[in-house]
Amino acid sequence: QLQLVESGGGLVQAGNSLRLSCAASGRTFGSYVLGWFRQAPGKEREFVAAIAQSAGSTRYADSVKGRFTISRDNAKNTVYLQMDSLKPEDTAVYYCAASSGFYIYTGRSYYNSWGQGTQVTVSS
Repeated sequence: QLQLVESGGGLVQAGNSLRLSCAASGRTFGSYVLGWFRQAPGKEREFVAAIAQSAGSTRYADSVKGRFTISRDNAKNTVYLQMDSLKPEDTAVYYCAASSGFYIYTGRSYYNSWGQGTQVTVSS
């Protein structure tokens, strides 16, 4: 399993951007599928985006498609989430996750390593 640490959250006005980072420890970072999830107060944790090992394939939730971009730098053991055109409904704690599986899936149970989360608050 990987140890994951998120950073980059904060308070931002609607329409602005934030970039989240997730640094991982572990020599096999490049072999993991990486994902971002979020959890708003009183709601289930939901899938946001995921990226395959080689970064050749990505997947997004419909609610963020066209606004968020996931990327990874295997040399730096880091995955990013660029969030543009933020909306108040994007307010949540954002979690980085890693899966030792081969394919991109959106289910939480597929991911076996999780970070502690970083708060993103979007004001209107």
